Amino acid sequence: MATSKRRQLRGFDLKQIEGASELIGVDEAGRGALAGPVVAGAVLVTRAFLDGRWATANASRINDSKQLTAAERDALWLDFEALVAEGQIHATFGQADVIEIEQVNILGATKLAMRRALEGIYPPGVFEKPAAEPDLFASPEEIAAFRPQVSCRIIVDGLKLKHFPYPHTGVVKGDGRSLCIAMASIIAKVTRDRLMNDLDAQFPGYSFAQHKGYGTEEHRDAVLRRGRCPQHRELFLRKLLSGQVDPAQMNFLGGEEL
Repeated sequence: MATSKRRQLRGFDLKQIEGASELIGVDEAGRGALAGPVVAGAVLVTRAFLDGRWATANASRINDSKQLTAAERDALWLDFEALVAEGQIHATFGQADVIEIEQVNILGATKLAMRRALEGIYPPGVFEKPAAEPDLFASPEEIAAFRPQVSCRIIVDGLKLKHFPYPHTGVVKGDGRSLCIAMASIIAKVTRDRLMNDLDAQFPGYSFAQHKGYGTEEHRDAVLRRGRCPQHRELFLRKLLSGQVDPAQMNFLGGEEL
């Protein structure tokens, strides 16, 4: 099973990187939570890395971050730090806070976090000339002849994103299919978990360190008992606090805001 998983993840990325020098996988954590930021991870790999010793030996340890234990994620985080230090991969993260989630909704905030993660690797302009920012001094022929400055492809977990500044391909359930997306999911999950641990110390009584802001029964009871704190997403809690919905159905509210 482990060998099959290793071949599946690496094989997918080896196909995706064909014709390019680099491949970036992107994933998020926290989109369906009731509190805290949404965080995105981005991991850049090369064909040399995918063919190298670490990937061939350790790809079977990689999976969708939700399928791994906290100890397994932390161990892989240390591996990723070493790989970054050796120049074998590039890994970054970006986040959008609760205020931004309220301003642009959770889907907009997720795209904002993903953009920030990607900007830690390359600015969007190196991939293609932004249509919204035409060069007034360039002729139509020059614009048509524009070529990306990097040979890199981007794959994002889920459906293709609308109105996103980076050219990319959406991969449904990509965190279980692509090595670099799965690595990005671990970066996002570990980063967000640590942020939620910090928020637990700032806002005691909600057990953020335990449930990471998701709609567990313990969390719902704490909200009903104590009210919301500044790190709760108002739109996600409105129906619960107004009594319009059974608390047991609270896990489904995140999807309604997309």
